[in-house]
Amino acid sequence: MSEPSHPPAPPSTDAELDAAIHASIDRYWRANVAIMAVLLTIWGVVGLGCGVLWADWLNQFAIGGLPLGFWFAQQGSIATFVVIILVYAILLNRLDARHRDELKRLHALRDDGSIAGVDDRDEEAPA
Repeated sequence: MSEPSHPPAPPSTDAELDAAIHASIDRYWRANVAIMAVLLTIWGVVGLGCGVLWADWLNQFAIGGLPLGFWFAQQGSIATFVVIILVYAILLNRLDARHRDELKRLHALRDDGSIAGVDDRDEEAPA
């Protein structure tokens, strides 16, 4: 049985903050690539699978008097691509918002002086 995961403690030094920012950026790009991989796989299955590989089986059905396999080869993969673009935009807007909020939170730690040693930079040098 695994222990419940707890949120990581906030960074306490500049080096830890930089590491947390880099980790956040890495998580963002991993999520972005995962979204792209899933959506491109769907497009490939629809475009190649329905338009070529399963076209003979799909041709037993018709849309607007045209065999379904032909319809997928001519229009279906394009329509699917347009829908995938819409889905990608929606998902990336959500991912961007989460990432932006996480970075704002991390930078706020530095700006409010919560990071050890940060306030030293704002003090005047002794004369």
